[in-house]
Amino acid sequence: MQKEIEITLAPEDVEQDAILKSTLSEVLEVKITRIKGYKILKRSIDARSRRVIFRLQVRVFIDEEPLNEVFEVNYPNVSDKKPVIIVGAGPAGLFAALQCIENGFKPIVLERGKDVKQRRRDLAAINKEGIVNIESNYCYGEGGAGTYSDGKLYTRSNKRGDINKVLQVFVEHGATEDILVDARPHIGTNKLPQIITAIRERIQNAGGEVRFDQKVTDILIDFGKVKGVIVNGDDKLLADAVILATGHSARDIYELLNSKNILVEAKPFALGVRIEHPQAIIDAAQYHCDIRSEFLPPAYYSLVEQVGSRGVFSFCMCPGGIIAPCATHENEIVVNGWSPSKRNNPFANSGTVVQITLDDVKGTDPLRMMNFQADIERTAFQMGGGNLVAPGQRMVDFVENRVSIDLPKNSYLPGTKSVMLQETLPDFVASSLRNALPLFGKKMKGYYTNEAILVGVESRSSSPVRIPRDKETFQHPQVAGLFPCAEGAGYAGGIVSAAIDGVNCANAILKLA
Repeated sequence: MQKEIEITLAPEDVEQDAILKSTLSEVLEVKITRIKGYKILKRSIDARSRRVIFRLQVRVFIDEEPLNEVFEVNYPNVSDKKPVIIVGAGPAGLFAALQCIENGFKPIVLERGKDVKQRRRDLAAINKEGIVNIESNYCYGEGGAGTYSDGKLYTRSNKRGDINKVLQVFVEHGATEDILVDARPHIGTNKLPQIITAIRERIQNAGGEVRFDQKVTDILIDFGKVKGVIVNGDDKLLADAVILATGHSARDIYELLNSKNILVEAKPFALGVRIEHPQAIIDAAQYHCDIRSEFLPPAYYSLVEQVGSRGVFSFCMCPGGIIAPCATHENEIVVNGWSPSKRNNPFANSGTVVQITLDDVKGTDPLRMMNFQADIERTAFQMGGGNLVAPGQRMVDFVENRVSIDLPKNSYLPGTKSVMLQETLPDFVASSLRNALPLFGKKMKGYYTNEAILVGVESRSSSPVRIPRDKETFQHPQVAGLFPCAEGAGYAGGIVSAAIDGVNCANAILKLA
């Protein structure tokens, strides 16, 4: 007999098998000897009261041995099968490739950047010297932006596809099984490169191809049907299906489509800053303690406030994290955040952004939101003074409209410069943040403090352009065989949702075959 129940445990008891079994026995009112095993299905922290607890959803095996569940996917050899071109080796592209193999197609993945090992050198140059390689950086390269931006796997995309299968694939390629049960699963930037490499090798071992330093510079179209792509200006690669999984920062792709009169649309996005606190402040606020228990992970937060007609919200929160320079071109500042698997750095950072609507940027140009975004990033670069030094300001100083005499120690390696951030941000963004931050402080004790630094600008939370597609076929309405995919097309917002969208696009190709 099997039963699924929820139990609560103190943090120090979660890893104690004897205590867990005893609790299950007590709740189910059965002798402990009858419990032959259990499986934790979900695990989350409940810190709503002063006594922090873990909530566990558990499947209990009573009078029967646990089932040995095996996750297994058949990846046949597809080296001589019909090709599908996949542009981009981020989560959407890699999972699209795996699904193509399952479906009997040969994926050819084209990545403008380098493999994860080679990317490290370019990231070191960004962090230490302020030098941006426009083809290999935090956004471009094997694994996409997610590889070196943390590996957060939390998503609400359960209606779009099989979340568990995506997580199982990560586990199969080296991720810990904790991601299958944690309410907010997270891999960590230190572990993701090896996992991404293992996924690439799986694709290659099945006869698929993953090619690096392969920038798509044109899309071949004949009588409304895709015929292939041009790579690096002159190499022609032919296929009847092209999945466009280029991510939200590939502005040249949007410009290419627009120049070919292939429909793209302006899309709302969000813009703001990355806010960093000492992790101890967040721990104290969320766990109602002076010092966080060794049995609790660094605390997380999620904040949202409506200021007039605009939403202001935290995004991509990184406990024990680091603020990263994520520019994809010279003379621009873009910040993001990441955490290692242990989340053991002394700071906590989060994007804190304001909704930007189509009405905020007047005109009919489908690329106007992208150009607006780029202008602000260039302004941030100028305010920082060069070498990827980012403009910064203490939180209370920003709200009270005064220059910070100095800036607190922080995790942004290229360095920060004290400025008036209002000169970097649009007026309506600055005023929305000014109104929201004290309100966040009322929701979370200690949040509103001059020990926190605002670093500009957080501008790549989502794509400012949508590449339209048919809801049923996933194809572009003007170009048969062209499958706009995931974040870069405006249909996903994170690693898992992007992976699911890649799977869906690959399955859409199968339906047309």
